[in-house]
Amino acid sequence: MSAVGTAVLLAAAPAGRGRAMDAASVLPALAAVPPGVLTGTTAATVVELADPLDPQTVLTRLRAAAASPGPLVVCLAGQLHLDRRQQLPHLALARTTPATLRYTALPWHWLAGELGARQPGTTTVVADLAADPDVWQRLTAAPGLLHLGPGTLLYGRVVPAPRKGEPTTPEYLRAWAELWRSGARLTPTAAHTEAAARARTVAPAPEPVFLAPMTVPTPGLGPAPVPAHGPGSAPVSAPGSAPVPAPAPVPAPAPRPAPASAPAHATRPTPAPVSTPVPAARPVPLPAIPPAFAPATPAPAPTSGPAPVVDPHPAILAAAMAGRHGEAAAVAAAWEHEALRRHGPRSVEAVHWTEVRADLARLAGEPARSCELWLAAAEARLGLGQRPDDPDVEGAVDRAHHQWEQIGDRDRARALGPTLVGLRRRVPGRRPGALAALTRRMD
Repeated sequence: MSAVGTAVLLAAAPAGRGRAMDAASVLPALAAVPPGVLTGTTAATVVELADPLDPQTVLTRLRAAAASPGPLVVCLAGQLHLDRRQQLPHLALARTTPATLRYTALPWHWLAGELGARQPGTTTVVADLAADPDVWQRLTAAPGLLHLGPGTLLYGRVVPAPRKGEPTTPEYLRAWAELWRSGARLTPTAAHTEAAARARTVAPAPEPVFLAPMTVPTPGLGPAPVPAHGPGSAPVSAPGSAPVPAPAPVPAPAPRPAPASAPAHATRPTPAPVSTPVPAARPVPLPAIPPAFAPATPAPAPTSGPAPVVDPHPAILAAAMAGRHGEAAAVAAAWEHEALRRHGPRSVEAVHWTEVRADLARLAGEPARSCELWLAAAEARLGLGQRPDDPDVEGAVDRAHHQWEQIGDRDRARALGPTLVGLRRRVPGRRPGALAALTRRMD
């Protein structure tokens, strides 16, 4: 394989009494594995993050690694805590405490969102985690809590955090490192099974939950491998939950023809008809249903030709409204990737899915992330030649402005402020005094 691979070695846990796993203890074993063995490529880059302090720094490094087109392997050791306000799992970092969880830990669905945009089948995550009682209770009832999207292969072990005494150790991930170093050429599923067995031998109690990929069709690749679950392993999907559809070979969103200034795609194949066209995002009052999820007007089903493509928007929205924000973000990112692949970055189809992800971030209570995505959508629409007074452009800037006002982290708001001010000058919108109010708040 000539592609250059990337491996991210992330070990994180709070300092002091809050440490439930000695996560960093596995880094020497992982660092001793040749980079190319980690990724299965002749050349590879390794990014090591040992007890990082800031979730934005971790996100930036993950995003850079995810942007690489080659195979990506993420080795993750740490502990999970539940944000009780949003009921979302977070990976604790070095400065995380129960009181600062929302600001000092890495939301699990951030990881899902970044990895979900990659080409299906190119991303593998091997995780060894300790879960606090709230996460453990939810995980044992619904293993889909840690779902990373249809295109990411997740292999992992989760154990309950010890209530007292010595922190647990990442024996499952250490076993993967030993297998890699031994030169054994095992499939990921076989390595998972062997690592699970070794971890049980070293630390037989308490009873862990083992995670392996579920069978999900991915675009252009056919069905994913059927997992060979190790002893006591649990499927990633939650029992009884309806799966969110992964991208089909034909993209569903078709908001409207691109402006005349946008690049033509005359040489591209004509997509098959779809049964439910998806409308473009339109400005609506912010508390209402997100514009990207507005119900579409059904069209008559085709009498012949390929089978109609299922509109993914209702299922994505349902997942978000049910609190499965990581799942919703990952699937939306996968659809965005499919739109980018078929239509390119300068296309209304790609912008549409950026806006969907912006609304999902809003629903997840992440105003900074939502603001960032709405800013990107507005810039993209202007780059396509849409006028500053176009309702779609105005709506994107208005929503970015609204989300910016909800950001509680002053440093994060200050970082996004100049971009928002620049856009407000180009797109004043229809709210009198919006630019002046923004400038005053910036001062």
